[in-house]
Amino acid sequence: MTEVILHVYDVTNSGSDKTNNTIMQINKIFKDGIGLGGIFHSAVQIYGDDEWSFGYCEQGSGVFSCPSTKNPMYTFRESIKLGETTFSTSKVNQILRELSREWPGHSYDLLSKNCNHFCDEFCERLGVPKLPGWVNRFAHAGDAAVEIAESTAYRFKQAKTEIVTASKVAYRFLTGVASNNSILTAESPSNSNRGGSPRFQATWFKNLISSGAKPSSSSEIENRDEASTKQHHQKDEAPPLMQNSRHDF
Repeated sequence: MTEVILHVYDVTNSGSDKTNNTIMQINKIFKDGIGLGGIFHSAVQIYGDDEWSFGYCEQGSGVFSCPSTKNPMYTFRESIKLGETTFSTSKVNQILRELSREWPGHSYDLLSKNCNHFCDEFCERLGVPKLPGWVNRFAHAGDAAVEIAESTAYRFKQAKTEIVTASKVAYRFLTGVASNNSILTAESPSNSNRGGSPRFQATWFKNLISSGAKPSSSSEIENRDEASTKQHHQKDEAPPLMQNSRHDF
């Protein structure tokens, strides 16, 4: 059995002393102060003095090695013993060859496929515990935020498409109803029998209201009420129906 060691670095390769100092302060506050996490690079050491990690390159594999704790691009922070593996040197070399093919340099992504993700995968294949959560917590949080944002944008786009489609259907429906109404008005029996245009029909209806459909006066209403009352009295005075209309033979 051989020991598997994780080496953790502060990411200080920005090329700006001010930015590098800011990252160091962030890591000091969020990792050392409250134990939440920070911005870190990691690498795994097994069998020998080299450590293995993953980074960006335009061509070829992104898997590389360098002397343990001596990566010149970052500032070494600490080492963590993850456990022991029963795999032989040849088996570990086989795993590294497989990872080299599966992790090309151009596939590097700061939030979803970085050096810490590689070390997680490497440790899982070695059969030892994965990295402590704080090592890659910021990347996980950022990746989740990006995923939520992309999902939200997709849902908004889908809703917009559905609204536009529904609007088009509603417009076609209303256009069809208006068209049908105009056809029915032009070809209705009243218009064809009278031989008049819609304009003539409107004039005729207006004349009808002005001449024959005037509101009733109060005297006319009273006369109609008296006539109706007399009819009711006449009905009440009619002889009652025979109780037994059946004849016995």
